[in-house]
Amino acid sequence: MATDGARRKGIALSDKQRIAWLRLIRSDNVGPSTFRDLINHFGSAEAALAALPELSRRGGAARSIRIASTEDAERELDAAARLGARLIGIGEPEYPPALRQIDGAPPLLAMMGDVSIAPRPAVGIVGSRNASISGSKFAAMIARDCGRAGYTVTSGLARGIDTAAHRASLDTGTIAVLAGGIDQPYPPENIGLLQDISHGCGLAVSEMPLGWEPRARDFPRRNRLIAGISLGVVVVEAADRSGSLITARMAADFGRLVFAVPGSPLDPRCHGTNGLLKQGATVTTGSADVLEALAPLTDLDLFNPPAVDEPEETGQSAPLQPPDDSDRARIVNALGPTPVEVDDIIRHTELPASTVYLVLLELDLAGRLHRHPGGMVSLAMLV
Repeated sequence: MATDGARRKGIALSDKQRIAWLRLIRSDNVGPSTFRDLINHFGSAEAALAALPELSRRGGAARSIRIASTEDAERELDAAARLGARLIGIGEPEYPPALRQIDGAPPLLAMMGDVSIAPRPAVGIVGSRNASISGSKFAAMIARDCGRAGYTVTSGLARGIDTAAHRASLDTGTIAVLAGGIDQPYPPENIGLLQDISHGCGLAVSEMPLGWEPRARDFPRRNRLIAGISLGVVVVEAADRSGSLITARMAADFGRLVFAVPGSPLDPRCHGTNGLLKQGATVTTGSADVLEALAPLTDLDLFNPPAVDEPEETGQSAPLQPPDDSDRARIVNALGPTPVEVDDIIRHTELPASTVYLVLLELDLAGRLHRHPGGMVSLAMLV
């Protein structure tokens, strides 16, 4: 297995860059994919921040875009520091290397605890909140054995299977991924567990702002991080249409391994896992099934340096000339409510890729574009 030192790649952000990155990701209509495109186009977060008002205006925004202030960013950084947390950028050595590679990877992660475990190879373990005794014991066994083999165990701090996996890997390293801000753990009954994780050989992570109370739609975002951090995801007891199945689907989309523990067809908690087995998930009846499948992946350096980067300080690429109105109209007319690939827009309009990407940025910042998994986009229908 690769050493921790071999995996700790990247360049640390300066204090100035970290504030600019935080301002950019906390500004209106700037999600992870938009952040990446802005950095790639303008060369730095500072240059992108300066361009936001004009870009959103050209995209047809109905009102001025809200840009997070330096004071707001400094307050969040100070509040994180008081909690014992840090905000880690996607290009920094402590950022989980597998997560860097997924579409829409968070440019900044709040981390609280032992950040040295973040670059290690990880396995996700998820499952039913209403877990059976045998299901919880099995999840704990997998977590212990994976931890002893050198893997970090990743889960979502939920009751049931998640709790069992975290507790069994407290001594070897576990990552709790939160749906809300890092200061807003859920459920409340696991606040003590989160303290054990962050004060021991574990780590809590979140992409949400401090103070953010988790909502129902935030949990699929959390599940995407569990899948993205992990080389493979083990599902132990999951009902049909459960959040654990969302995690498994995302893991498969990211090219990760999916493991499922078979269960009784009479137990509704096993319908989802049995369904995953029908779809080709690896049958998992013991820890060896997981460890043997993961071994070839952990012996290789699979993850390249991050795609989002910027010069050390103020060096910036010169912005391109804005598209003219006729080019912008051609691109808008090519879009509709049905998601399409950006390459198809380029072929259809016969415009340079740089022009298409810039117009999509304008529309995105104006709130007129929807981004979909796989890099697809559609036009937002204004009401």
